[in-house]
Amino acid sequence: MDIVDRRIIAALRENGRATYAELGRQIGLSASAVHERVGKLEATGVITGYHAVVNPSSVGLGVTALIGIHSTDVADDEDVAAALAQLPEVESCYRVAGDESFVVKVRVATVDDLEHTLGGLRRIGGVARTRTTLVLSTRFEGRPNTSEADAEVNGDDE
Repeated sequence: MDIVDRRIIAALRENGRATYAELGRQIGLSASAVHERVGKLEATGVITGYHAVVNPSSVGLGVTALIGIHSTDVADDEDVAAALAQLPEVESCYRVAGDESFVVKVRVATVDDLEHTLGGLRRIGGVARTRTTLVLSTRFEGRPNTSEADAEVNGDDE
């Protein structure tokens, strides 16, 4: 992967609906060259998909919580992660270092729904306890990290 690929990735992270022609104008390549490069990035698993960014509140998911999950001493992390993946309320799951084994981001409609979800999390085999942080407001999330591509474009090498 070279600087051109990184610039294509950065542009797609900003606007996943950009046409190959639009990307080509931004990057300085022909549409066909961009198409070929994007195809290779998809084939090699660098680009794993495209999705719509939706305002959670507008679809009835007004409560967001970050929940730290403490595992039991005998918990199998793969089993816990698989069980977490089965819960539709769990939007993101991170295996972390520190006191907790996992941190999950949960979105639900109401605080009552959050309480129900917490009960479900605590019933997962291998979960000892949880610690919940309720999100009051979201300043930004899902922001593309283009710092590496920007640094290479600007000639900033580490």
